[in-house]
Amino acid sequence: MDHDSLTPAQLDRACGAVLGSATGDALGAPYEFDNPRPGPDGPKMIGGGLGNFAPGEWTDDTTMAWGILDAAATGLDLRSEEGLTAVARHFHDWYRSGPADIGIQTASVLRAVGPDPTGMGMTAQAYDHHAATGRTAGNGSLMRTAAVALPYLHDADAVAEAARKVSALTHYDPRAQEACVLWSLAIRSAVLDATLDLRSGLRYLDDDGRAYWTARIGEAEQGDPSQFRPNGWVVTALQAAWSAIIHTEVPDDQPHRHFGDALVAAILIGDDTDTVAAIAGALLGARWGASAIPADWRDMLHGYPGLSGEQLVELARRAATLGSGRS
Repeated sequence: MDHDSLTPAQLDRACGAVLGSATGDALGAPYEFDNPRPGPDGPKMIGGGLGNFAPGEWTDDTTMAWGILDAAATGLDLRSEEGLTAVARHFHDWYRSGPADIGIQTASVLRAVGPDPTGMGMTAQAYDHHAATGRTAGNGSLMRTAAVALPYLHDADAVAEAARKVSALTHYDPRAQEACVLWSLAIRSAVLDATLDLRSGLRYLDDDGRAYWTARIGEAEQGDPSQFRPNGWVVTALQAAWSAIIHTEVPDDQPHRHFGDALVAAILIGDDTDTVAAIAGALLGARWGASAIPADWRDMLHGYPGLSGEQLVELARRAATLGSGRS
């Protein structure tokens, strides 16, 4: 397909992937690791959390997603060394700014890569970290994958390739890469066809990955969302987000309310609330569109590097448009 042929509804959904992820991030941030738990009226954008964020301020989840989105919005191919280097340098500039909240694994890679990173160099550091520890399947690459599909809506193979390469900048573990492939392809399907389909990406995995994730997706669909905690591991983070989405009823009279209702369900799971909600929000936004996001949440959004939610929307629109003709 040609990006010029995107309908207004598809473009709204493309923007919704990024804005929805940021919304989930900022809404979940105050409740990370259950301190405090949401009150009887549900979660609010009250700020606080581990980074003592302002109300409506996004965390590292959206900051790193912005690093990917900004590179894509300039027309860079996220699969190329040039594109990956641009993303790596955005990550590193943010790391050097002294962020209030950053994942341990991500910080280890960014610290080791040196002051002028390249895509190849950062991927090599992530590989070395994986080889040394065998434990690099945290949720830190899945949380930031909202924008990866936008330049490649015409090409599922390209989405899968970009998702793997962008994950491997910090999270080399195959399960982390596979999770990003599945979620990014689900975002693509949601944008193009207004569907919630996590299984369509299974054919882009090898036999082992396909069998593994078929079972994990089934667990998420059969189990109550509350069972998928702790969720710092990429597998349980994906399961928590998917379980919250598919176990939340879509209202017949106002189906777009599913966006907010499912985000609340994701946060009520507890533990890594901002990240699970950011992951869920990306797919929910891709399904229901930026226009489905309540205005009071949308208006509050802001964060590094000094952007508003509306500026994220503009970058998302540009990334989807500039992807036209890429193969």
